[in-house]
Amino acid sequence: MTTYVLIHGAGHGGWCYQRVARRLAAEGHTVYSPTLTGLGDRSHLVSPDIDLDTHITEVANLLFHEDLTDVVLVGHSYGGTVVRGAADRAIGRVGKLVFLDAPDGRSQIEAFPVLLKEREKGRIIDGVELVLFPSEELVRFFGITDPEDIEWALPRLTPHPWKTLEQPLELHNEPALKAIPQYRIVSSASLGLGVHDGELLAASRAEGRFWEIDSGHDLMISEPDAVTGLLTEIAAAAVEVR
Repeated sequence: MTTYVLIHGAGHGGWCYQRVARRLAAEGHTVYSPTLTGLGDRSHLVSPDIDLDTHITEVANLLFHEDLTDVVLVGHSYGGTVVRGAADRAIGRVGKLVFLDAPDGRSQIEAFPVLLKEREKGRIIDGVELVLFPSEELVRFFGITDPEDIEWALPRLTPHPWKTLEQPLELHNEPALKAIPQYRIVSSASLGLGVHDGELLAASRAEGRFWEIDSGHDLMISEPDAVTGLLTEIAAAAVEVR
């Protein structure tokens, strides 16, 4: 059995993995889907101090305090940057890294220039610059189109602290990080937007570590069976020495 740690993207929370987590747990796996501070069920803790390092440290601390090893660490969207940083700080605890529609390795505004337009619509509340205020338009931008899914997701989305999106990712153990097997699952919707690193995708394809799911960006909500199936396949895959 496998231990999965599932990290959500901007404006979301651990709730967005509910369908995938239940399916993995039903197969006997151990699943953690924490909510990053300032978001979801922890939105009441939002503060001006929250940045990318805050979220990276939270995930690294989870791996340490729960004494987790050989973890399949999954990051969706913004969460891809978080899990890359957490794996860098928790070398020896992560067995495989999975980037779920996540352009890893860059600050989010580098990967998603559209966020600069979102910043224009943002607001400063209690000293915190927040963006991605929930709306039906935003939900559809995330690729959620089923009316029941929209009704479920919309009230659970929360504004996101801007500071986490513009802070560059700093790595301290890059050689060891590169040695961790890395896998990429992307949505068909995101491939045409130019947000993914073409060289990384090409390398992942050549290594058999790339999959495309015909869905929108929030594919863990819209395609939980496909995502669950690929995560179990990745966990079972033999690791080839590169």
